[in-house]
Amino acid sequence: MLTGQELLYFIYVVAAASVILAAEAFYLSLASRRSRFAAVNHRLRRLTDEAPAEQTLQGLLRERGLTDSGDFVLGLVWLNRLYTQSGITGNPLTFAASFLLAGLALALLLWFLINLAAPAAFVVFLVVGFVLPLLFLRRARNKRIQKFAKQLPDALDMIVRSLRAGHPASVAIGLVAREMPDPLGTEFGIVSDEITFGLSMEQAIRKLSERVGFEGLHLLTVSLSIQSKTGGNLTEILANLSSVLRERQKLRMKIRALSAEGRVSAWVISLFPVAMFLILQVIAPSYYGKIWASPVVFPVFTVFGGWALLGDYIMYRMVNFDF
Repeated sequence: MLTGQELLYFIYVVAAASVILAAEAFYLSLASRRSRFAAVNHRLRRLTDEAPAEQTLQGLLRERGLTDSGDFVLGLVWLNRLYTQSGITGNPLTFAASFLLAGLALALLLWFLINLAAPAAFVVFLVVGFVLPLLFLRRARNKRIQKFAKQLPDALDMIVRSLRAGHPASVAIGLVAREMPDPLGTEFGIVSDEITFGLSMEQAIRKLSERVGFEGLHLLTVSLSIQSKTGGNLTEILANLSSVLRERQKLRMKIRALSAEGRVSAWVISLFPVAMFLILQVIAPSYYGKIWASPVVFPVFTVFGGWALLGDYIMYRMVNFDF
């Protein structure tokens, strides 16, 4: 039987031990979270969950709209490829359904609240439900490819240095996956895992090229294919490819700088009529009189709007070069 003094000491010891254990648990949780956020790319953060490497690989592929083997899920391959190359994670059907529901809700809202005509409400639904997600995916894909293009020469240089140090190619690719940030780090991590689980390097790089959509990876795929069939110095091939990609990037930036004036002119010419129309509607709502009641207004606006979009497209093609 414990005395009152001994019971008090026991309570003190238990309280002190509880505080120490709680502090240790909090520290370990904070350290784990910090190491997770300190990971340089998304794949390394997924690996900190202590899941098997094969399960992590399958999760990375599924959240990009691919099967566990890296193939496209949707029957519309071009649409699935666009979604995968955009880098957006999640189920592609959920992504499409969210835009369709948003377009339907907006069309119904405009139809009931401001008595928008049914054809115009249907056009709003088509734009928000179908056109807007495609534009969003194309923009996300272009931005991701540009970022990937800036990272790829550095990654190839890292592989070259690793090969010259005596490491095999799979180890060199794994080094890139650990050291490079997204999007390149996670993509090369998927390549490293696919090689580990049985794919050849040529097949893994070809799948990488399909997931990213960057033309420089097509050159890498062709280089590896030729090297595997005819032989040659892989280190020298990759070093030359890195130099070529850097020079192409420099040329692309130089062309972008020289065509900046044309792009700004296209924006000014395109937005000026719209801006003037909105200004007149604000400062002089009766400027156009009763012209809106005329039956020729809608066809005229449609024709001239189409011509304006055609002119915008022509100016866009004049200041954007594929090489």
